[in-house]
Order: sequence, then C-alpha cells, then structure tokens
Amino acid sequence: MTRKFSALALLGAVLLLTSCAPSTPELPDPLGGWGTDGPGQPNLVLEADGKLHGTDGCNRLVGSYEASGTDITFGPLGGTRMFCEGVDTWLSHAAGATLGADTLEIIDAQGQRIGSLERMP
Repeated sequence: MTRKFSALALLGAVLLLTSCAPSTPELPDPLGGWGTDGPGQPNLVLEADGKLHGTDGCNRLVGSYEASGTDITFGPLGGTRMFCEGVDTWLSHAAGATLGADTLEIIDAQGQRIGSLERMP
C-alpha cells in the first residue's frame, strides 16, 4: 500500500510541476506574402523551401532566406534592374528581417532598419 501511495504521490507531483512550467511562446510563421500586391508597391513571398520572390515595387526579386527564431537572413537578392521613375526601391537593399506577428522589419547589410512589410491577408 505504501508503495502505491508513493508512486501516486510522485506522479501527482510531476503532473503538478509540469502543468505550472512556463510555456514557450509560439513563434510567428514567416511563410507567405508580405507587403502590398499593387503596382509600385514592395512585397516578398517566403516559401517553405527557403526561397523567396517578390518585387521592390519596380524590379522582380528572387533569392533565399534562413529563419532562426524571429531573425531572418536573406541570401543575395537577384532580379531585374529596370529604371522606374518615382518608385522607392528600398527593398532591393534588404539583407534580412526581424519577424513580428504581422510585420517583417527589413534591415540592410549594416543592420539598419530600412522599412517594414505587413503580412498579406
């Protein structure tokens, strides 16, 4: 009887301790579209295979990315090099991003924030 009681008490203590343990917050998912899908507007699509594509509002962009937690590092971005008057092509200078729930904060090679993209619906 003592052995059964000890085993039950131990099991109860384990269940109590694990139920009170802090849970790890779920990280936002980087996959999908970011930005605005309209003429002259920047956007990126992050694919499950680590590839990305999009536009800086003028030129098509292609490349790769790696995500680690909320940090995203872009590989070299390639794409077209057209001149588009009146379009700010800041996204073509992206080197990475910080992932928020509904925002990608884009950074350049010097680690400076150069813009942000909202998650597409």
